[in-house]
Amino acid sequence: MATIRISEADAVRDFASLLARVRAGAEVVIESGAAPVAVLRTPAPPHRSIEECVSLLPEDSTATIDEDFARDVAEAVTAHREALNPPAWD
Repeated sequence: MATIRISEADAVRDFASLLARVRAGAEVVIESGAAPVAVLRTPAPPHRSIEECVSLLPEDSTATIDEDFARDVAEAVTAHREALNPPAWD
């Protein structure tokens, strides 16, 4: 992700352009002199709790959360260390 540094005056002059760059994935640091005063970036996607995830399972699902669940998740994470680009959640 690119980081763009811009003065307050320039940010005020073309704020719509800054938002377009943020939407495209850039991070914008607005500065007063050499001191940063604000950072614009896209928000982190919302996170679902385990309860919300379980509630989304179909009624006939055989998924279970047992005493080995945490170990199973850790093994899955370790086995798939490649970078992911997950879709935006609703």
